Amino acid sequence: MPTDFDKQTYWHHRFANETSFEWLLSSADFISILKPLLINLEPSSARILHLGSGTSDLHNHFRQLGFLDVTNVDYEPLAVERGRQLEQQAFGDVKMKYSVADATKSLLSSSNSNDQETHNNDKFDLVVDKSTADAISCGGDEQVRNMAHCVRECLADDAVWVSMSYSESRFDIGEIPFNVEVLAKIPTPKNAATDPDIFHWCYLLRPK
Repeated sequence: MPTDFDKQTYWHHRFANETSFEWLLSSADFISILKPLLINLEPSSARILHLGSGTSDLHNHFRQLGFLDVTNVDYEPLAVERGRQLEQQAFGDVKMKYSVADATKSLLSSSNSNDQETHNNDKFDLVVDKSTADAISCGGDEQVRNMAHCVRECLADDAVWVSMSYSESRFDIGEIPFNVEVLAKIPTPKNAATDPDIFHWCYLLRPK
């Protein structure tokens, strides 16, 4: 049976023991792909939403670049706590935001674990996810469409969503409020030269 990546129970059991893990590629490599977008943002004021933060250290890389208004969202509370711990370990304090929310439901009404209320007029200048759309896709295309509409709702004018995926057709599902282009196509390591070429895909989604 396939792994229940779309089920909260799976992540609860996994995060009970997992302290750090990176999906598809390292955070440093992902940041390298994002840098052409980040240079157009002002670190002191830009708002970044990291969806499905899990036990990734991606948020720490944003902070190292001066971005502090980063909201890390996961629907498993243990992941939110892991993210806080990773920031504390790296910097000695916690300045970023952490929220418990379901990416297939309204992200603007998420429950912020820092006790800082999220208001409906708050919009994000950049939304990123690293294989979160993949996990949600285990629940079917409709769940991915729900995620897309939720992301669109919380994007500021001229903002974009960047999504890392193992699938070359992740967003070929119709009825999403985005124009989709490939930002990067990343080859995966081979065990032998004769192994087939396999890629991970970084998508840039611009609101229609």
